[in-house]
Amino acid sequence: MNVRDPFNIRGLNRDPTANWRPKRNITNTTTTHDNTSNITTTLQNVIRTAAATATAETAAAAELLREKASEVLEAGTSLLPATTTANTTNTRVSSEQQGVGNLEEEDMSSFSIPKNVPSFSNPQRQYEDRLWAAATNKNSKPGNILSGVQDIISGGNRAALPMYKDKPYMYPPGRGYGGGGGGFRPRRKRTFGLLLLVVAGLVWWTGIFSGEQEASVGRLNTKWGWWRQDTGRSKANWLKRRERVVEAMELSWDAYERYAWGMDEFHPESKSGKQMVPKGLGWIIIDSLDTLMLMNLTSRLSHAREWLAKDLTWEQDEYVNTFETTIRMLGGLLSAHYLSTTFPQLAPITDDDPGKPGEDLYLEKAKDLADRLMAAFDSPSGIPYASVNLKEFKGLISHADSGASSTAETTTLQLEFKYLAKLTGEKDFWDKAEKVMQVVDDNGAEDGLVPIFIFATTGKFHGENIRLGSRGDSYYEYLIKQYLQTNKKEPVYQEMWDEALQGVRKHLITYTEPSQFTIIGERPSGLKKELSPKMDHLVCFMPGTIALAATGGLTEKEARGLPTWTEKNEADMQLARELMHTCWGMYKYMATGLAAEITYFNIPKEPLPASAPHKAPAEFDPDPEAEWRKDFDVKPQDSHNLQRPETVESLFYMWRITGEEKYRDWGWEMFKSFMNYTAVEDGGGFTSLSNANIIPPRTRDNMESFWLAETLKYFYLLFSPNDLLPLDKVVFNTEAHPLPRFDMGPLFSTGWKRKPRDAVGKLVG
Repeated sequence: MNVRDPFNIRGLNRDPTANWRPKRNITNTTTTHDNTSNITTTLQNVIRTAAATATAETAAAAELLREKASEVLEAGTSLLPATTTANTTNTRVSSEQQGVGNLEEEDMSSFSIPKNVPSFSNPQRQYEDRLWAAATNKNSKPGNILSGVQDIISGGNRAALPMYKDKPYMYPPGRGYGGGGGGFRPRRKRTFGLLLLVVAGLVWWTGIFSGEQEASVGRLNTKWGWWRQDTGRSKANWLKRRERVVEAMELSWDAYERYAWGMDEFHPESKSGKQMVPKGLGWIIIDSLDTLMLMNLTSRLSHAREWLAKDLTWEQDEYVNTFETTIRMLGGLLSAHYLSTTFPQLAPITDDDPGKPGEDLYLEKAKDLADRLMAAFDSPSGIPYASVNLKEFKGLISHADSGASSTAETTTLQLEFKYLAKLTGEKDFWDKAEKVMQVVDDNGAEDGLVPIFIFATTGKFHGENIRLGSRGDSYYEYLIKQYLQTNKKEPVYQEMWDEALQGVRKHLITYTEPSQFTIIGERPSGLKKELSPKMDHLVCFMPGTIALAATGGLTEKEARGLPTWTEKNEADMQLARELMHTCWGMYKYMATGLAAEITYFNIPKEPLPASAPHKAPAEFDPDPEAEWRKDFDVKPQDSHNLQRPETVESLFYMWRITGEEKYRDWGWEMFKSFMNYTAVEDGGGFTSLSNANIIPPRTRDNMESFWLAETLKYFYLLFSPNDLLPLDKVVFNTEAHPLPRFDMGPLFSTGWKRKPRDAVGKLVG
């Protein structure tokens, strides 16, 4: 099979990757440093570490210590002999940054020191040092009176990474540390300088020159931009921030590669892995392929391809979940095929070039897997079974929920199988996936809202539980995405989406009290019964999806200029903004800044309708007693954070569509929280949390595959130029695997029509 560029996307006028392709070159230059900066940086390091690890009871004292230390250091350094220093910085050279100009060096100061501090002897240490530490002249004599402290911290490696792998805390932009940069200094000058520093500190502490304190601290903050939290007033360097995401991906992948290579599960704290089936499914490897490509991590991608070619086999007598295997494995392989054939400059590997033996590796593996998954559709109704045996080509009814399949799981296979049908020309893939949509719609769900269970045996719904969280969510997501995937040539799916969104407004939208946040609740006992003010984190896919549906992937400004723009589109965009604000509040509410798996809200006894006047506060007051916090409630059993992507996914869509910078800012704050509270010591990467509402958080010792496949990918895209995978050219499956939009051509068409129904969607006749 030789399927190359089936949609002639290479012929498009603009190259969606022209302005952003990263090059992983690093140039090190020698950095010299004077005694004054060495004294200052080391003391800053000690003081900051002590302050950052202070308990809640000593937080006020820690803040006072930071303020006084700033004053002491400014006074002391002003009295020491001035020395001219020549210093340069490590420069990460990448194609996108060459056109940026003199953007400011990225300020990583807003990280607090995390619970876990990495090993300084770990093999990954050398790699991390190369990324982060300023290069130093290792042949220089130490001229720093506190060089012994630095040696202890760095394990004797004076050019090693300071304290934590994700940020050089104590060194200002453009300066290295260690190595004695200023040349020889007489001991008496060093001693005299230290004495002056101590005396100045005592004078400042007693407040003799209190009138000058504010100016002194101001000068210190100007010089050391990292000393206090980033206020956001300076222009953000988003390409620099994107590089931080790449480094998080590298740390995560390298930890997995070192401790659990080829395993389906990775436990970063115990440094171990586990298989879901005896020979493995490539759960993490395949789910990460397109992320490695987008970030141009060629060597890591080569290792992954080698595993696919030599070790991956679907010939295993094991049952796997139909839905999860489709969105992660089939979707991951198809996305890798799409990116590698359409954008061969991404992480280029010669083995997949046209005419080479590995040319169609991803597609061949995808086709083999899909042939086996097709057995799940061999049910009496056409609704796929929950599981399938890969070797026996046999579907298996669900062992739970009275044998019913999840509605979301059965209707979140269509993007993958339709694209595979287009690639291979095998219409059976298309027909089987499409049949599911007809069977579901033939139930005549009221107002387009479907119960979360459906029987594969009969095709009828089971129960009346209505929600957009688990087991319901991606049904709605794939309605609008199917419409967009085939370039808006299947209007039936847009019609179903519009009905469902109207049903959400009618039955599930309400407002909290006292602050009037917009939420999507649940109807666990049916539409006629009580509304539950419960929102899974999963529901936070909705803001971005609503905005995508309203604009079709264009920017809001472009879409408003079309004759098809209506008041409904305007109202939908407003709803998307309000829900995005609520989802961000779910993060702000938590101690770690990382949202809980489930959040409950305080609502009136008689829930307000969607049409009710409302206005939530624009900002989230950080005061622990702030009024807005009364609207939120996280129960202890729901306080875990699984590294989920839904909120950053919606931030990505909202930024691309509205162009409002705040969505990027929220994403950056969220990313820093992940770095601070989920990092694992000894080069372990990152872990999910069992309690994200305490500091330090309790960890789960598990890295989800979607941390690599979705969460980090969406952060990367959020901080990237908008011409990287433009939303009017691709659709993302529910696992964040990008797939192309395409024309159906003569072979494919919508093979069904909706039955007549009344105003609320019930079948008639």
